[in-house]
Amino acid sequence: MKKVVEIKGMSCEHCQNRVEKALNALPGITAEVSFKKGQAVLTVAGSWDEQAVRNAVTDAGYEVVAIRDKKGLFGR
Repeated sequence: MKKVVEIKGMSCEHCQNRVEKALNALPGITAEVSFKKGQAVLTVAGSWDEQAVRNAVTDAGYEVVAIRDKKGLFGR
């Protein structure tokens, strides 16, 4: 399953790397983060904890605006 996390406050590649590292540290989650788009695309294996995702982003110094299912062809 894929999720899109809208993130407020990222302005550079350092921000992007910081959020990506925090999200990828969560069990069962692989994250691709784009500061230009202000979002992270999560590939979730099995069950996941939305609050843990929110906490990881917040602890990295940024704000989660929304989390939604990724729609489209092949979940893209």
